[in-house]
Amino acid sequence: MTTQLTAPADPAPDNPVPHLSPDPAPDNPVLRVAPAAPADAAAYFRASLVFHADVSDVAAALGDGRDPGFVVLDSRSTASWDQGHVPGAVHLPTALIAEQAERLLDKSVPVVTYCWGPGCNGGTRAALALAELGFRVKEMLGGFEYWVREGFAFETWEGSERRAADPLTAPLGADDCGC
Repeated sequence: MTTQLTAPADPAPDNPVPHLSPDPAPDNPVLRVAPAAPADAAAYFRASLVFHADVSDVAAALGDGRDPGFVVLDSRSTASWDQGHVPGAVHLPTALIAEQAERLLDKSVPVVTYCWGPGCNGGTRAALALAELGFRVKEMLGGFEYWVREGFAFETWEGSERRAADPLTAPLGADDCGC
């Protein structure tokens, strides 16, 4: 049986939260498969945070003047690196991780990997390769694309650059998104 969200018959203006009704929702693609139980959902989302960091959190940790406690790793090609990368990142293409990671990285320091963006799983492949070598690792959601789109400075072979934040990815004029 699926559960359908419905508004109360006489909603209180200060309580706009929908209520659950036991009515089937065969025409509702969102609730065609019922949401997980709260404990299962909490475990899933906690696990997601164990494996992922977003660009805003990475930028905040790198920019607060203290040791962030992790290293950022760009897993893209040299041509991609030259086009732009996160300041301070280590450049180690995924294909070279098995050969060079233990020489370039300290296993006691967590690694945050990234690739081009959400349409690329290179950061995921790099994180897997590092984890298989015994590194603690997270993947930066959004990759380099969202780093740039959120208005953070980046480095190229020509020097530093920064673009205006895309209003679809970051609030204009605010220090953070409020998440």
